[in-house]
Amino acid sequence: MRSLVRLSSIRTFSAASDSTATEAAASGCRRQNKALSDLIQRGRLREARQVFDSLPHRNVFIWNSMISGYARHGEVARARKLFDEMPRRDLISWNCMISGYANSYDRSELMEARRLFDQMPARDVVSWNTMISGYTRHGKMVEAMQLFGGMHERNVISWNTVITGFLRAGDIKSAVELFEIMPVQDAASLNALVSGLIQNNLLEEATKILLRSTKVSEIEGAVDAFNTLIVGYGRVGRLKEAQSVFNLIPCEQHQNSSSRKTKIFQRNVISWNSMIMCYVKAGDLLSARKLFDEMPVRDLVSWNTMITGYSQALEMEEAEFLFRQVDEPDARSWNTMIFGFTQKGEVEKARNFFDDLPHKELVSWNTMIAGYEQNGDFEGAIGLFSEMLLAAERFDKHTMSSLLSACAALASLRQGTQIHQLIIKALVPDAPINNSLITMYSRCGCVIEAMCVFENMEQRDVISWNSMIGGFAHHGFAMEALHLFKEMKTAKIRPTQITFVSVLHACGHAGLVEDGKREFDSMVKEFELLPNVEHYSVLVDLIGRHGKLDEALEVIKDMVIPPDRAVWGALLGACRIHNKPGLADIAAEALAAIEPNGCASYVLRYNIHADEGRWEDALQVRESMDRKGVFKQPGYSWIELQNKVHVFIAGDCSHPLSEEIYSLIETCNRFIRDSHMD
Repeated sequence: MRSLVRLSSIRTFSAASDSTATEAAASGCRRQNKALSDLIQRGRLREARQVFDSLPHRNVFIWNSMISGYARHGEVARARKLFDEMPRRDLISWNCMISGYANSYDRSELMEARRLFDQMPARDVVSWNTMISGYTRHGKMVEAMQLFGGMHERNVISWNTVITGFLRAGDIKSAVELFEIMPVQDAASLNALVSGLIQNNLLEEATKILLRSTKVSEIEGAVDAFNTLIVGYGRVGRLKEAQSVFNLIPCEQHQNSSSRKTKIFQRNVISWNSMIMCYVKAGDLLSARKLFDEMPVRDLVSWNTMITGYSQALEMEEAEFLFRQVDEPDARSWNTMIFGFTQKGEVEKARNFFDDLPHKELVSWNTMIAGYEQNGDFEGAIGLFSEMLLAAERFDKHTMSSLLSACAALASLRQGTQIHQLIIKALVPDAPINNSLITMYSRCGCVIEAMCVFENMEQRDVISWNSMIGGFAHHGFAMEALHLFKEMKTAKIRPTQITFVSVLHACGHAGLVEDGKREFDSMVKEFELLPNVEHYSVLVDLIGRHGKLDEALEVIKDMVIPPDRAVWGALLGACRIHNKPGLADIAAEALAAIEPNGCASYVLRYNIHADEGRWEDALQVRESMDRKGVFKQPGYSWIELQNKVHVFIAGDCSHPLSEEIYSLIETCNRFIRDSHMD
């Protein structure tokens, strides 16, 4: 008896041990399966494959997970290798493999998808839909419709796939006809049809679809299609039609809550936001604000849309008023305020918002740095970037573009070079960044470095050519500029008005009067570009400086646009060079008429008379300036010393080291006088 009890206990213990071991194994398998799924979901396929290979027992679910992961991430060859190695396949295995091939943009893989589809031992609606989707993706609507017609059972996805395919192929008629005979129309099919019609600029047809279908308002989610149409009309500025569509959607408080239909079809917050956005885009802030105030419920998008509208219109008081009412403004809210104040020129106010921003993201830093640069506070831009680096924030090409513009404006080569080094280490320079580098080096007088950047560019756009030609022309490398211009035309890059400004400057530096005139004519006749005042001023300067003053005056008389101060100033400067006081008076009078309070014409006339010793005439010019209250602006210059720019204005004593500066100047002057006497 005792032995029987003992044997029974042993068996019970053994069974319990087996059960515990089985549960532990199952638990471990579940953990491994979950780890595999998580890795696949995050795209970490190499690690997922290691887990897969380490599993002692793999069921069909695990095989399918790995195949699906490969297929979803475009590694179809690896998926197929596993598929071929599978000991047993189910319907999901086949569908995963077909999906991998069908979703590829390679037509040969689409053919392989069809071969697998034809080999399938059994198919479900997913198999058919996947294959049809592959055909529509490649625009093969005949093949897609053949499969669609052969389906024994279709679902909503089947219909939506072929409707979307026809819309993508531009066959609107077939798409509409299919939609009309669709047994069950859902929000996805309706929205797909409306979106497709809008993309093909058939807004009226989209409106008819929504109006003529008696079932539309009964479709759950149909309001999304109406919202899409509102945005479509707003995008092309047709506000009246957008408002009409908005009015077609019942407002919640005007409905009978017992009606199932009205519960489904009513305005949502997206409807309101879409209509407000239309008005904001059109600049009609009064209508936008009226709707905003009428909204029963607002979300953050509603607030941000109105704040953006006011910021774009530079109505920053109203923008700030709304901003202060937002419970939890997001990064977009803060960035919009920063951007608005910088655009209005209130950089200090923008900086206050920036400093108050709880979590600064890259866009915030870029907006503030660009704001400093655009408002001429170049040192502020560079200083904020230093703070950005100290905060260990990552920068991007937009950051660098603003900083390079600041360095170019300051002619700060040292800081510009440092920025270039950061770009090399952290970014892949694209055309805009390289163009900014060319401009920065050119402005700093380093034309060779600018040309190195230009020559190393993989792709050059018209701005690249203009920047380099302009750099050569600005620094007097006329022949290099003209040679590069010829290369530009050989490369089939169409010149712009900016190109010809630099080309004319280059001709001026080289004294190539006839070449300059020929390029000017080429701009007008060959490239059909209208000359602006800058082209005329450079041409007048080119002709006038070489003594052809009468011809320069004829150019001004033949201008198709009114001459400005630069044009008359160019002629006046040429008159001083060649001592033509009579013509100088004509130019000076024209210049004074354009700019009554400007000192340039008076100063040039004074200098012309003084150069020839006509002091009485020079005195009359000075007295005329005094009578009219015209004052000569003091000259100024600046230097960069130890990463700091110092500005010096004639007669200014505000510099903190002004006493030392003037003392040193006096010492230098004394040294010059003593040397001259020796």
